[in-house]
Parts: sequence; structure tokens; C-alpha cells
Amino acid sequence: MGKATLGLRTAVLIGVGAVTLAACGGGGDSTSSPGASGEGKPGGTLYMLTTDSQFLHLDPQRNYTGEDLAFAQGYLTRTLTSYKYATGQDGWTLVPDMATDTGTETNDNKTWAFTIRDGVTFEDGSPVTCDDVKYGVSRTFASSVITDGPSYAIQYLNIPSDKAGSPTYKGPYDTSAKNDTAAFDKAVTCSDDGKTITFNLKTPVPDFNQAVTLTAFAPVPKAADTGAKYDNTVVSTGPYKFDTYKKGQALTLVRNDAWDKASDPLRPAYPDKIVVQFGIDPTVIDKRLMESQGDDADAIMREAIQPQNLATIFNSPQYADRRWNEFDPYSIYVAINTKKVPNELQRQAILAAWPRQTTKTIAGGDYAGDLADGVIKSNFAGYAPTNLWTELLGAQIPDNGDPAYAKELVKKSGEKMPVLNYQYVSSPSADKAVGAVVEALAKADITVKPEPLEGGVYYGVVLDPNKAGALMASGWGPDWGNASTIIPPLFTPNGGFDLSQWDNADFNKKIDAALVQSGQEQIDSWNALNAEVGQLGLIVPTRFSKTQRIAGTQVGGGYIWAPYGSWPYGDMWVNNG
Repeated sequence: MGKATLGLRTAVLIGVGAVTLAACGGGGDSTSSPGASGEGKPGGTLYMLTTDSQFLHLDPQRNYTGEDLAFAQGYLTRTLTSYKYATGQDGWTLVPDMATDTGTETNDNKTWAFTIRDGVTFEDGSPVTCDDVKYGVSRTFASSVITDGPSYAIQYLNIPSDKAGSPTYKGPYDTSAKNDTAAFDKAVTCSDDGKTITFNLKTPVPDFNQAVTLTAFAPVPKAADTGAKYDNTVVSTGPYKFDTYKKGQALTLVRNDAWDKASDPLRPAYPDKIVVQFGIDPTVIDKRLMESQGDDADAIMREAIQPQNLATIFNSPQYADRRWNEFDPYSIYVAINTKKVPNELQRQAILAAWPRQTTKTIAGGDYAGDLADGVIKSNFAGYAPTNLWTELLGAQIPDNGDPAYAKELVKKSGEKMPVLNYQYVSSPSADKAVGAVVEALAKADITVKPEPLEGGVYYGVVLDPNKAGALMASGWGPDWGNASTIIPPLFTPNGGFDLSQWDNADFNKKIDAALVQSGQEQIDSWNALNAEVGQLGLIVPTRFSKTQRIAGTQVGGGYIWAPYGSWPYGDMWVNNG
């Protein structure tokens, strides 16, 4: 597995000190207490305040950011399967959504079938059929029109490639004779009654039923498709539908009268209306929610609390039942370029000398998250500790490093340690954190030269093998609840995000073997590979990051939903309805 291009949802644009998500929980201050007491109740208006001027994409085949996926799936776009609304690791539980179950696999996981529930409709009342799901998936292949979304359908479906390596099927907008629609029709088939859709894959994909949690596999009615403009006219299959959408001002969703609760086991759909208010200064958002007056008592924030307000909010009892300090989906790490540092012992020396606790403190201390031991996060289903810092490097490594032991590893390597240029996104806190790294590694006689970059060009540089440094700050979050969307993308040459430039035949064989496993056997394989990644010194795991949010006093059902690091939109309510 692995993405051919950088996924908007999964990459974290990071400056070492403080985290900024390029797109898109665990130890929480209030993981289970709703902001408003009591059970969920219908009625009222839920407001969301955001700094953004619009949604990047609500078109299901283009939606690929965590918060937007969660918003769309909670209100507008149903998928064949989904994740349970629950706190912590329970939120990774796969459940049926539009489908009657979580799918049936045959042909050694190369064929997957899903039967659509009775009563699933579009907002005009017409039933959702297999053809509608198939048409939605077909749009993924129109890559010149349907941009920015995930490419898993292209990657998995059994469709031939042309000489350039592109699929011979080009999507529904290409009406030329050369467009291989027959191949697509063979890869995705519908039962005679239109209820069951079957996906025929190139290779075994045991977790394909998790891949279809992404809205890229959601239905679109062909007659309503407006191509790139569909972002503004999404036809709902969920409990709400568009009322008005004025970018830069507001999006208002109202109840979808055609939605049948009996067909939807996930969404209580409590509020009567959802209003998103765009373009608000982040300091104003914090102030309005802290004061919680008028409509703001029924409001949530889309982004995180501003750092300057964290101490006030988390040290004051008045916010205790409506504040959250929980894990987001992201693991923060520093990639070590194995082409620039080919000696394994020298890479281990970098880990041994790294001031992890200091950089965490600079990033916000406990608000920044927990110290990491790999790239599989501790709130992820199936996580197991790697013992990286206690055993795998040959000694127990303190949280702020052991320069003397790092020197021993360099000496044992038998080679001169290279000078390490360290690429990161510059910011005041990031510059301070990198300075701490330079100082700490110097104590181990390891020279680090900072190379700050602008956020807009960062991944264009570090993903280019000719421009990549020896050390590169990064972060990653999974596309679904399987580490097949973590280990292969980050540490295989075809994964799409192999900043470590690691290409090892034995390691690749282990990846290939794990990809066709299922259940606990596969989980164990990913955990073993996660430990091996640390022991090989492919990365310096630094933090399992957290996010902090606050809601109005009348908002209920709030927590950070692990799969998307988001609010559990479809399960929230307001108490004044």
C-alpha cells in the first residue's frame, strides 16, 4: 500500500516546535463528558466557527482532509462503512453505514462485495443504487477534473495501465473511444437488483472494507454531477442538505426530509440546523467560545485553541466540562535520510542524543502531546509499545538523550559522522527547538546545521531526493484504521512518502507479507515493523501530538474522534432545542 501522491489528510506540515496541520483521541482532559449535561436531544442550531473562508472540498471524491471528512460524513455523505462514534480506541471500530454489513471478501481478499441497505436515498428521495456508488468511484479516475482526493480506487481496482503507467480508464467525462470503460465495468460490477456492488482488485487487500470509509467511494447521482463545481452543489445522502453556501460568509445545512433514520444506524441527527461561520480571527473564536453568550453557547470551533489561551482555559474550573485536550491522529517524527546517513549505528547515535523532552516542552509541554516510540500512535487500534527507548538501541535512553552513549555508537560505527543538515518549517518555536537539537547533538560530537524552509515549499523540497537533507521534520496520520496506511507509505520506495529513502529487500518482503495478512496476525506484523523502523534508525520518533478545543456551554456530545482527529459531528447536539 502507499499513496502515489501526498495525501492532504495524512501529511503534517511541521516546524518541529509547534504543529501546523497541512490538512487534517488518548490522554484527554475531558474525553467522555459532554459540554451540556444529559442525553442527546433533538432541535436547535449547532454553530461552527472557523478561520477558513470555505471548505476545501465537500465533493466526496475530492474530500481528503480529516475535519472535512468527518463533517461531511456526519451530515451530508454516507459511505459503505464507517467508524463508530466513541472515544479513544473504540472510535476505530469499523461498522456498517450504507451497507448492510462490513463487506464480504472472496478470492483471497481480491473481491469485495457490499449490499446497500433498504431506505438509503438521495435528498430528492430517489434510492441510492449500486450504479450511483459505481459512478462516484468512476469520478476518481478523472484526475484532471476531480483533483486533490485519494487515489485508492486507481491503485486497487483491477484496471490495466497504459504505457505511461496510468489507468486505461480515464473517468466518466472522457467520451473518446480510447477510454477503457469496459475495464472499469469489469472491475466494478452491480447485481441485477442494483443493491450489491462488487469491487474486483488487482491484488489482495484485506482491509479494503476500511478503505471504503473514505468518501471517495461514496455515491454521486450522474444527472446531478457538475464536475469540478460539484463542491458547491453536493447532493446529500445524510441527515442534512445544503440550504445556502456563501463562501467567505456561511454555510447553512437544514434537515434532509428524505433521510430515513431507520436506514442509518450511526447518526442521531439531533440539531435542526447546522451553521458554519467562515473567516473569523482565531483569537475572536477563542474569546467568543470562552464567553459563551447567545448563539455562541451553541457553538464549536473548527480549529484548535490558541496557545496563549491554553493556560486560562485548562486551569479554570468554569471550562472543565467543555474543554478537551486529546490526541489527534498524528505521529510527529524526524526522518533520517539513509542515503546521507547510511551507517545504522550512526543513525542510532542520532536517536540516542536527541533532546526529546526539551523539544516537547518548546512545542507546548503536555499540550503538545506525549513522547513517541514509533509512528503507530498509542491511541491507534492495535498499538503495542516498541520498547525503542528502553531496549532496542542497546541501552535505556533518557528522555533528553544520552550524549556519552551516542559517542560510543559513533565510535563503534568505525566511520566519521557526517555533518547533518536539518530541514524544517521555520517559526519562532521551531527555530528554538532546532537550536536545542543542535546543542544537544553537539555534546555527542554530532554537527547539525539548521536549514529552515517556508511551509509552502517544504514538502516539494524534502520529497525530492536531490534536495532532501539528512534530517527532515515531518508527521503522519493514517487514512483508516490499519497500519497498512502508516508503515508502507513511509518506509517503502513506492509508498509515496519515504523521506528516509529506505529501500531494503528484506524489509520490503516483510511489508508485502503483512499487506496480505489480516486480523491479529497483521496487527502483530505492523507492530514488529514499527519497532524495527526505530531500531534501524530510520526516524527519530518525537511526539504523539494532541489538540485542544473548547465548545459553548450548551453543546453536548463533544470529544475528539480518533479516526479524524475531529469533533464527532454526527453525534453532537445543543441543549436549547
